[in-house]
Amino acid sequence: MPIAAVHHPGYTIDLPANHPFPMAKFRVLRDQLGTWGDAITWHRPSRATRAQLERVHTPAYLDALTGGHLDRAAQRRSGFPWSQALVERVRLETGGTVLTARLALEQGLALNVAGGTHHAHADSASGYCLLNDLAVTARTLLATGEVRRLLIIDLDVHQGDGTARLLADEPAAMTFSMHVARNFPARKAHSDWDVPLASGLDDTAYLETLADVLPRLIDQCAPDLVIYDAGVDVHQADRLGHCRLSDEGLYKRDRRVIEATRSRGIPLAGVIGGGYDRDLDALCRRHAQLFRAAIQIHEETD
Repeated sequence: MPIAAVHHPGYTIDLPANHPFPMAKFRVLRDQLGTWGDAITWHRPSRATRAQLERVHTPAYLDALTGGHLDRAAQRRSGFPWSQALVERVRLETGGTVLTARLALEQGLALNVAGGTHHAHADSASGYCLLNDLAVTARTLLATGEVRRLLIIDLDVHQGDGTARLLADEPAAMTFSMHVARNFPARKAHSDWDVPLASGLDDTAYLETLADVLPRLIDQCAPDLVIYDAGVDVHQADRLGHCRLSDEGLYKRDRRVIEATRSRGIPLAGVIGGGYDRDLDALCRRHAQLFRAAIQIHEETD
C-alpha cells in the first residue's frame, strides 16, 4: 500500500527576482517525487478555515493578513511582500498539514510537501512563517477530539519558537525542539523539551544526541499522534544552518524518528520544514529523504 502525501500547486507562487526564499522547491520536490511510481498516493488539501486559524491567531492579525493591511515592518518580519496569492498559499499549506494529520490518523503515516511554519506567532509573522500550521493542526485535532494528546518533534535547525509559545498553555500538546543554539531566533521560547546544539555537528554527533533523547521523549508523552517537522536546514550545504549533516545523515535522522514512532503504534504526520539553497534539485533531494525513509519503513512493515 502506498503512503499518503499532500500537495497543492498553490504551494508555489511567484516572488520577486532574487528573493532569498526558495519558493519553487515545493513544485520541484513534487516533480521529483512524481517519478517514484506508485509508492505515493497524492491528496490535495483545502485552505484552512478562519475558525481553524482563530484557534491560534488573533482576529486582528488575520484581518490584517487576509485584507492586505500588514504594514511595511510586518511584511519585512514575514520575509515576503504581501499578495493575495501569498495569503492563499499559506492557508493551503496550513490546510495541508491538517489534512496530513488526519490521513496519518487513518493510515498510520502521511507527509505534506510543505509545512513547518514554526516561527509564526499569534499576532505576527516571522522568518518566512505567516500562519503556524503545526499549532493550528494541534489545536484543531484536540478541539474536535480526534486526538487526546499529541507530540510535535521539531528538528529544523531553528527553534520552533512560535509553536512553543502558541501551545505553552496546552497540556495535551507537547513541543520538542532540537536546534542550533546560536541561530535564529535570537530570543528563544521555552518548548516543553528543548535540546540546544553546538554549531557544526556532523552526522555522528547529531544522531547520537537524537538517539539519547527520542525514545524517552515519546514514551514520556505517550501521544496519539506525532507531528514531525523534518527541516533540512541542518544540512552541511544549507545557507542558514550551521550544522554539517549529509544527505545520508538526513535519511538516518528521518528514519530514526519514523521508526521510533511507528514501532510504538503511533501515527506520524510529517512536514518538510526549512531548507535554503539556490540549487533547487539538490535541496529537494534533501527534502526527499523524508519520503525515502517513510516509503522504505512502510514497505518493510506492510
